[in-house]
This record gives sequence, C-alpha cells and structure tokens, in this order.
Amino acid sequence: MDYSILELELCATLDLSKRPVAVTFRNSPPAGVPKFAGAEPSSCSFWKIAAGGITFYTIPGDHCNCAMGSYVHNFPLTPERTEDLERALSLMTGSGYIKMEEIPSLPRLSQAPKAVIYSPLGDTPTDPDLVVFVARPMQVLFLQEAAMRVGIGLQLSIFGRPTCMTLPTVLNQGMATSAGCLGNRVYTDLGDDELYVLVPGRALQKIADEIQTIAESNKRITDYHRGRRKSFRRPLE
Repeated sequence: MDYSILELELCATLDLSKRPVAVTFRNSPPAGVPKFAGAEPSSCSFWKIAAGGITFYTIPGDHCNCAMGSYVHNFPLTPERTEDLERALSLMTGSGYIKMEEIPSLPRLSQAPKAVIYSPLGDTPTDPDLVVFVARPMQVLFLQEAAMRVGIGLQLSIFGRPTCMTLPTVLNQGMATSAGCLGNRVYTDLGDDELYVLVPGRALQKIADEIQTIAESNKRITDYHRGRRKSFRRPLE
C-alpha cells in the first residue's frame, strides 16, 4: 500500500487540516526508525508530535509520565509511578470526574508492546495497527459512514475519557470516535470543534475506497436539501 498517496487522497477528500497519524505496536524496536528523545506528559502527546511530521518510536518508559496511558497500554508501573496513578485516580474520583468502579472496566491492550511507532500516515515505515484522525463533525460523518459501509463501525456513539482507551477498542472491535479527555485536549491543543476518529489499519484501504463515493453522494444530498429548504415559506424570515 502506498501510504503517501493514500494520505494525500484522504486529506484532499476530507479537507483535513492535520495529518493522520499511524500507530504501530511492536515486540521489538524497529530498524531504521529513531527513538523518541525527550519527555512528554501523556501517551497521547505523541500523536501531536507525529502529526507535525516526525516519525519515531517509544518504549514503555517514555509513557511513564502518564499513569492512565501506561495503564491502558498495559505497561508495568514502578512503585513511584503506581503512586502517581493512585494520586491521579484520587483527584479524578474525588472531583467527580470519574467513578472508581469505572476503572476496572476500561479497555486495555492485551499485551504490552515493547515499542510503539508513531508517524504521519504518509511516512509510516510499516503497516500501521491503527490510524488517528483529527476531524471536525462533517469529516467525522464521512468516516463513520465509510466505516459502516465496510462493516467496522461501532454503534457506540462517542467515547469519552480517557482518550487512550479508544486504542484497544479499535484494535478489537473497529472504527471509533472519541471526544477526547481534558488531559488530551490540554496536551495536544485539540480544538473545541475537533474530535478523534480512530481506524484500524487493516481496514484503512477499504474506508479510503468508500470516502470519495460518500463525499460525492453527500454533496448531492446536501444540494437537494438546500433546494428543498428554499421551497418552504418561512413567515418570520
């Protein structure tokens, strides 16, 4: 699959303002891909870096600043980081942000990866396990319709906090939409009018094949409704 062409086609058809991000989980560090150097406050912060045009991989220790992200990725926590997780959970439950009984039901990766590769979709060095789109409502609509046509759309409307729990959900069940969480929106500068759509890599080509048809059909239907709207009189207008 030529991911550079695929990204260009998707960005043009959907009018995306941010590059889709390819995420790949591996049991060993990939050859020829630089390791992430630095520190980030959350696992989802790596999405923003990759969308900016950088390809890299992380190891479990790079995620240690995000207790919730480490939990969802199934990364083992050191005693110090376990205390961080407990403090974070205490803050979230104490403020009413989340209930403690919700925590055990959060989806997690079944096995902790040894390395996670992040890159812009067009630059991915390997077939991605999933692709993260930052999308506005109309773009979400197109992606959801495409996913339903190829049989991988989830009936659950929109996932909430934490954002990273969408990763294992998509790997196991299919495309999903996430409203993000407060931490994610702060760390990634996600716009108030933007959502996440995560697509399993195995279905990306099928979804891309449907996007153009859906975009064209939606334009025709929109024109129809606009014309129909004009035919109705509005006494107050």
